[in-house]
Amino acid sequence: MDHDYLERLRKYPAWRLLNAETAPLIISFFDQAFLKSNARSIKQPQLAAQLEDHLFHLNAAHDNRYPKPAQDYLDDWARGENAHLRKYYPAKGEEPEFDLTPATEKAIEWLRSLEQRPFVGTESRLLTIFELLRQVTQAAETDRAARIALLEKQRAELEDKIRRLKGGEDLSYDPTRIKEQYLQVEDAARRLLADFRQVEENFRQLDRRTREKIATSEKSKGQLLDEIFGEESTITSSDEGRSFKAFWEFLMSPDRQQELQEMAGKLTALEDVKALGPDDLLVRLKYRLMESGEKINKTTGSLTDSLRRFIEGRAWLENRRIMELIRSIEKRAIELGRTPSDGQFASLDDVRPNWDLTMARGLFDPAKNKKALLEQVQVDEGVADFESDALYSVHFVDERELRRRIEQALEGASQVTLQEICERHPLEKGLAELLTYLNIAAKDRASIIEQEERYGVSWRDAAGNEKRATIPRVIFVRERVTQDA
Repeated sequence: MDHDYLERLRKYPAWRLLNAETAPLIISFFDQAFLKSNARSIKQPQLAAQLEDHLFHLNAAHDNRYPKPAQDYLDDWARGENAHLRKYYPAKGEEPEFDLTPATEKAIEWLRSLEQRPFVGTESRLLTIFELLRQVTQAAETDRAARIALLEKQRAELEDKIRRLKGGEDLSYDPTRIKEQYLQVEDAARRLLADFRQVEENFRQLDRRTREKIATSEKSKGQLLDEIFGEESTITSSDEGRSFKAFWEFLMSPDRQQELQEMAGKLTALEDVKALGPDDLLVRLKYRLMESGEKINKTTGSLTDSLRRFIEGRAWLENRRIMELIRSIEKRAIELGRTPSDGQFASLDDVRPNWDLTMARGLFDPAKNKKALLEQVQVDEGVADFESDALYSVHFVDERELRRRIEQALEGASQVTLQEICERHPLEKGLAELLTYLNIAAKDRASIIEQEERYGVSWRDAAGNEKRATIPRVIFVRERVTQDA
């Protein structure tokens, strides 16, 4: 970090926040309203009410140090290029919402790192470095024999641990190591949640650049779409895009979610960890990660909506341009028809012009005063060469019954896949019942449809023949209110 870089850094929003006169008010309120509860967005009335309470307690303790109304503070913090809050209107709703900017969260997390900890654990960090180096070197090893040797070494270490445990080795643990490893896990979890706002901001910048190109570009529709899809492909195939995709696929696994929840519960239940006074960060980490990832997916989905509106808008503009050209031709023709006869409009070599304008041709109009004549032709009865019974066998699928099955499956779990529901309740009416499940998932905003992952669903028809369909992975998710409860 040289002098010029630090000089430029002073103009960044994070530096301006730390240098602001009301920085203690801003940072303390943002930490309480957004970070401690991991709120990704808060409606304006709710956030203003929280700030009013915060200002009341601060002014009572500091002689009315902050006299402005809460709404004025929020407007100041969300104004300009160096805003500490992002103020926006959601896709559905008339009230604005607020969210922290990535720079603001980074500044607050840096201040949090300055807090005095009970102790600084060095052993756990060294062991983490060793473990990461071991994983990286093993993944980067291209020699098959060398990789096999590494795996055999790990297997020998595991077998030695199992042998010592079977031999009666003491199962006690080191409380100091447990504490420092817990603090390290908690710190990593906070940094992970903080990174989500930066990832969301990167996708939002892509969407903003796309909208600017749509508004200012003079290129044809095909050229512009090719350029936009190229940028979208670049961001999704980048290291950040691939990392987020792998993270989301990992998190969407029910087994991984259950394992994460169980490990967090066991760790926070230890007496040595309770002595540190932990909050509910790890206990609710699964829900916070899902909420943050879902918000990023909605941000990337807005890019597709922009492209759809662009295509529809360009089609409307092109049709409007065609009508304007037609009207200009008609107007010019009327003006030329009123030109004096002595004016020279065109010189012709022939007596009359041999013009054949396509637009001058009339459309076909069937005669209205003539009746259609039907010939007296004897019709022979034919013989069907196919089974027509299927035309008369109509299946009625009760959508309410299918919704009841989904709700019953979600009573004991936060989410359930369509494949699991079909295993509990095999399809009785075949493809019609499967399509009804997909229709329910498409209309439910809480459900997730992953087009990248597909699996097969099978059933038997009335004749006993096995049928099979390949569908995307469908996940029915319980409402967030129920999860938080």
